[in-house]
Amino acid sequence: MAKIATASILILLYAGYSLLIYTKGTREDLSFSQSEKMIIAKGKTLYQEHNCQSCHQLYGLGGYLGPDLTTAYSDKKRGEAYVRAMLQSGGNRMPRFHFSKEQTDQLIAYLKYVDSTAAPLRTASNQ
Repeated sequence: MAKIATASILILLYAGYSLLIYTKGTREDLSFSQSEKMIIAKGKTLYQEHNCQSCHQLYGLGGYLGPDLTTAYSDKKRGEAYVRAMLQSGGNRMPRFHFSKEQTDQLIAYLKYVDSTAAPLRTASNQ
């Protein structure tokens, strides 16, 4: 009987937590113009087309060869200039993709968007 009660409590706690996360736990104060949404979407498409997730993580999902990019835009050690330089010239393990300036801007916009939705992660990783 104790196992059933414990399991029931855990299920109820999980349901309550899920409800909180999928309703109140997400940021609703983000608003973007239609043109910004298109640029972000193009950046996301580039991220997917070039298989960036095979080496990099977003929100803890992806590869482990490169750094987690969830908060790379606001990271004090990296930031926009560092990300832009890596996208344009590559690095030791990162290939040079020969992105145009427009493509680089689209990827930066996507990473900025991802960063803006990762408030809890940002405060934990950038301290």
